[in-house]
Amino acid sequence: MLARGLQAAGHEVVLFTTGDASCPVERRWAHPQSLGVGRGSPVDEARHVVAAYQALADVDVIHDHTVVGPLYAAGLGKPPVLTTNHGPFNGDLLPIYQAVAEHVGVIAISHHQASTATGVKLTGVIHHGVDTEQIPVGAGDGGYGVFMGRMHPSKGIPTAIAVARRAGVPLCIAAKMTEPAERRYFETVVAPLLGDEVTYVGEVGGAAKWALLGGASCLLNPVQWPEPFGMVVAEALACGTPVVASDHGSLPELVEDGRTGYVCHDEEQLAAAVRAAHRLDRRACREAAQQRFSARRMVADHVACYRRAIAADERGPVVPVQRLLSPAHASAAPSPSVPPALPALAGVVSSSRGGGVP
Repeated sequence: MLARGLQAAGHEVVLFTTGDASCPVERRWAHPQSLGVGRGSPVDEARHVVAAYQALADVDVIHDHTVVGPLYAAGLGKPPVLTTNHGPFNGDLLPIYQAVAEHVGVIAISHHQASTATGVKLTGVIHHGVDTEQIPVGAGDGGYGVFMGRMHPSKGIPTAIAVARRAGVPLCIAAKMTEPAERRYFETVVAPLLGDEVTYVGEVGGAAKWALLGGASCLLNPVQWPEPFGMVVAEALACGTPVVASDHGSLPELVEDGRTGYVCHDEEQLAAAVRAAHRLDRRACREAAQQRFSARRMVADHVACYRRAIAADERGPVVPVQRLLSPAHASAAPSPSVPPALPALAGVVSSSRGGGVP
């Protein structure tokens, strides 16, 4: 979506992806097919990254969505590189971003996520966007609430079921369930809770997804962990569907309590919010999505980051990557900037493992 949006805004884009990708921009790749979520090895990703940086050596700016790439890029110097952390700044990822942030611009996806980036100099905070122009507004007249997400303990599916029953509202569960751990979780935890107007409808996409979200009185999103960003929140709001959410992570930042949904502290509050959600103005939800979570806004925010990266392209001496991870490493002194310029050619590096990024 970002690559398409950049191209629509008049920029020349090269997407380094896999050979079976269908994004309608210029594409290059090392792997002819997606390796699948969780199936690629470190060697596979390293090969993808090295080939990407070789292919994109002449662009004005690279936006890297991998984890390995920024470590590799830190020792190259040019072109300027930005990277987005799509996960938490936790014990696994935080040291990596602390190490690369002096040499690669790091973008956070919510202000809450940014607040956890201890010791990381961030280039910006950019919320994800959805193509609101292609998402139809639903009437919310289906007589049910909906849960949509991964089949994972962190998503709070048992809580969603308990809340829906407490509220007396039927619940449709649409969840990704392709990996062995997801199937085990469904069979051992979720499946025994189904019935009594709680239905698992499978994994949905395309028109079926928008119909399911648009027909719901609310999206029930009681996540149990500090979610960096809830993509399904933006999608629901684009359908005009209010969001009833827990107060974890970025959700209080995304949901305007009392206007586009409710942010709740416990199951009792969640159940009351589910019962009340149908009274919220669905037009306000749609307007919020268009203003705050549109693809056009996301693209504009990224272009502003790209401009800053190009303006600061005259950096200090290149630091070898083997020194970058040393605690004793001191960052290079700042150097003069060049005048701002609109990037004529942007390279976007996506994951070779099949994971989705906007």
